[in-house]
Amino acid sequence: MDIALEQPARGRLITADEQELSVPATFRYTSEDPLAVHLDFPPDVSLDGTEVSWTFARALLEDGLRGPAGDGDVHLWPCGRGRTVLELHSPFGMALLQFDTSALQRFLLRTYAVVAAGQEELGEAVDRGLSALFRNV
Repeated sequence: MDIALEQPARGRLITADEQELSVPATFRYTSEDPLAVHLDFPPDVSLDGTEVSWTFARALLEDGLRGPAGDGDVHLWPCGRGRTVLELHSPFGMALLQFDTSALQRFLLRTYAVVAAGQEELGEAVDRGLSALFRNV
């Protein structure tokens, strides 16, 4: 049985002129894809008016809560005692967001209640990933 959880979060988008804009987001996790977490943004905050979803490793979220982590499109690091920075890179540019660390920690702990660390069945996840990748080939 697939178990899914969602947790709304309020991010703070840091603009080029160092202003902070409040941005709604939802962190999502499913036992069907136990190695990944998803971060969804509603259509009204995207450049083209469509919902945007970012997917990255659950381990990256855990690492980023303790220290600088990530390479490629997603980076995370602690910012003081109460905030965590999430940096997202796309072909359209870069977004720098801050989230309350306690909210991210709470979400991460909830994911481990669904699928404990080390209990992810990699074989099934790899099969699903390969099927998705080669579906249209």
